[in-house]
Amino acid sequence: MTGKPLVLRMCAGQVGSLLPHAVVPAVMTAHLIPLWGLTNAQAGLLAAVYAGGYMLAVPLLSSLTDRIDARRLLLGGSLFSAAATIAFGCFAQGLLSAMLLWALAGIGFAGAYMPGLRALTDRLDPGDASRSVTLYTSSYSLGVGLSFLVSQLVADHLGWRWSFVLTGLGPLAMAAAAWSLVPKAPVPRAGALLDFRPVLRNREAMGYILGYGFHCFELYAMRTWIVAFWTFVAARNGSASLLDPITVSVLVTLLAMPASILGNECSMRFGRHRSISTIQVSSALVALAIGALAGGPPLLLLALVMLHAVTIPADSGSLTAGMSASAEPQLRGMTMALHSTVGFGLSALAGWAVGLALDAFGGADSAQGWLAGFAVMASGVALGPLALWWSRTGPRAA
Repeated sequence: MTGKPLVLRMCAGQVGSLLPHAVVPAVMTAHLIPLWGLTNAQAGLLAAVYAGGYMLAVPLLSSLTDRIDARRLLLGGSLFSAAATIAFGCFAQGLLSAMLLWALAGIGFAGAYMPGLRALTDRLDPGDASRSVTLYTSSYSLGVGLSFLVSQLVADHLGWRWSFVLTGLGPLAMAAAAWSLVPKAPVPRAGALLDFRPVLRNREAMGYILGYGFHCFELYAMRTWIVAFWTFVAARNGSASLLDPITVSVLVTLLAMPASILGNECSMRFGRHRSISTIQVSSALVALAIGALAGGPPLLLLALVMLHAVTIPADSGSLTAGMSASAEPQLRGMTMALHSTVGFGLSALAGWAVGLALDAFGGADSAQGWLAGFAVMASGVALGPLALWWSRTGPRAA
């Protein structure tokens, strides 16, 4: 299986793999926070441990793809992700047990996302790589959008535990995709498994990796708190809020897929660094505008949130394609590992940081709190263009 059938099969598996992804952010405002008496910082920390578990596991799991066939890791990671998510629905009883199980789900996803990308790129012709990588990464947003939708609808009708149990079946689609791949072992690489020094010396790749980290900070902060933010808007404005939190959260994530594809096309036409920097500066400004107008007219806020839903992911495919293209071929798995480690490390920080800002400036029922929260998001992504500028000041690799 090669070419378009391969890409479509992997994208479909990716959507299933991501069904559990947003369950905690989707159900925490209406269910977990009141049930367990969580503060905003605790809720943000609970959401963040998924990315934290991912960050701890991905250096090893993605680096292993330089030594063994990525499909084997993809299959195991997908099954582990399914099991951990279902276990959360069955056994989580409070903050500590929930954090442990959700971190395990993040570890499972670490065996699925970047190993899945490696399994795909290893089976593509070089000329197919940029658009295929962007399609794979942009299907991420379709999966997250469905995660928000399914999680909230199931929680409202069957209870929050069933949200985890049913979405936990999604990664089995990626397990099936992995099983269908033709085996392809990489050329064995010498050297220590977790020696990242050769990647750190590749300035071109590091610019994209750091830029991706700052992109992820903003992305995960927004996805963690979008349901809570629009719940605040709806509570202030009633029917004038136009849309309910479920609809807003789904629209925000679904817009990411065409935005990422369009952003990559702009990068191919105008240059990656220029396009990514323009997008990230614009996104920071939109985030600040949302925060400044958090207590304002809901129609204006909705328009800004939808604009933010485009600017946040528009650089994603370009950053990942740039990283993959600038990686040394024999170090591609390790480069992907560092890319994902930095991205999800800053993702783990983001949800918690916004929760802290909310608690410090009046809470999730305060416009001042949301100004602080969106200022945190903006400050993160604004560092991305600096990383890209730095990457142009030295050689591609030492």
